[in-house]
Amino acid sequence: QFLSLCAPLTWEHPEVLPFLSARHLRAHPDFRGSAEFRNILGRLLRRVRARRRKVYVYINELCTVLKARALRRRLALRAAPPGADRASSQYPSASSQRPSASSQYPSAPSQRPSASSQYPSAPSQRPSAAPCPSPAEPRRAGGSRRQIRHLEHLLRVYAAEIRRLQERELDLAELDSADSPYLQENRLKRRMMRIFRRLCQLKECSSLTGRVLEQRIRFRGTRYPEVNRSIERFINRPDAFPDYSDILREIRGASARHGLGLGRRQMENMAQEAFREVGNRLQERRHLDLVYNFGSHLTDEYRPGN
Repeated sequence: QFLSLCAPLTWEHPEVLPFLSARHLRAHPDFRGSAEFRNILGRLLRRVRARRRKVYVYINELCTVLKARALRRRLALRAAPPGADRASSQYPSASSQRPSASSQYPSAPSQRPSASSQYPSAPSQRPSAAPCPSPAEPRRAGGSRRQIRHLEHLLRVYAAEIRRLQERELDLAELDSADSPYLQENRLKRRMMRIFRRLCQLKECSSLTGRVLEQRIRFRGTRYPEVNRSIERFINRPDAFPDYSDILREIRGASARHGLGLGRRQMENMAQEAFREVGNRLQERRHLDLVYNFGSHLTDEYRPGN
């Protein structure tokens, strides 16, 4: 249903929908059949119907969600070397019988992944670990369902409170208050971001939201790869907007570390050109992020001339 809705809106770029379908196929089957994925699709369908001009933004958001839940191959660990005394005493070679391992781990043959294909069974790959009393499943690193439901409920409560503050009428006296609705809204949004990051940790998924500011800038402005890598690392830091001296310092550091032998005048000219290019690309990225995210639910339905 989502693809059929987006097909007439993306006819100028026919490669978008096949890419989205490939992302969907690589996602985990449990996630594709979950209520969470259906809720995400339903929300994006409503947004596409309401704001068709931002269809690519919503497709990018869905691709980010599917990429975070994609199947990932986990390589099995190598068995311990046969020369280790402790390993040989606890885990004999594969040709001999292994009554202790088979009695303690009946469902875990050596170096063979379990049925989920994501959590390889590793009793034979950890010779130094103490034997477990019962064949229990490996404990998940994420949080419990109760924790996740609690954090999701907090997000809904904070979102409703933010909407209420945005709809509130203000007077001039409240603008100078230390507890004005603007400051309350800012505090709630910061709390929501902390809760969102914690929720992503419990769900073991990426915290990327698909914003333009999260996309990495590739810099190839000079003919020295060492200088390009140094500038690229610097400009992709969070909230980074470098000035000319920062770019010049990165060029000098890269030249000294890698022995490029660049002269002072050459480094200054290179820094000027790189600073102009970096500044233009950062400004363009911030402008696009503002265009995609600017607005409020109070003005989303407004159309000039209606």
